Amino acid sequence: MSYIQKLYAVEKKAKSLLPADRHAMRQQDSIPILNAFHEWLDKAAARLLPNSPMGKAVSYTLKQWRYLEKYVEDGGYPIDNNQVEREIRPVATGRKAWLFADTQSGANASAVWFSIMLTCRANGVEPYAYLRHVLTELPQREEGCDVSDLLPYNKAPIQSPGG
Repeated sequence: MSYIQKLYAVEKKAKSLLPADRHAMRQQDSIPILNAFHEWLDKAAARLLPNSPMGKAVSYTLKQWRYLEKYVEDGGYPIDNNQVEREIRPVATGRKAWLFADTQSGANASAVWFSIMLTCRANGVEPYAYLRHVLTELPQREEGCDVSDLLPYNKAPIQSPGG
């Protein structure tokens, strides 16, 4: 854990730097930490039982090493994929709930719902305020009329009341 903490400490210092400067800092500060970490993993692998929990963790890390150290090659690469993980969490969380979409139309409705909510988030539109706006506006429109102007990416950021 101390190696990972040290790598993240470098990233914290490099966060506000331009990618070229971040790359230089990683080359100077992160690569020696990564090398020491890899050396520690090799030594640990030699003394741990392969099927023990720690042995499995060390083995997995060594097998994934080329991916782990990839971020130091470019100052624009993030150290981890936490941002992507946060964005897909609703999908991963919803997977179990989707098992209960009894019909094809129910599954389609869920897909539309998640698409709209994530499009709101991606466009800086507060989802609850957006839905209030759309559900107030739709009844005032003629049936069958074009409602594309109500899509989240066509709206200025809508904030919730008091927000």
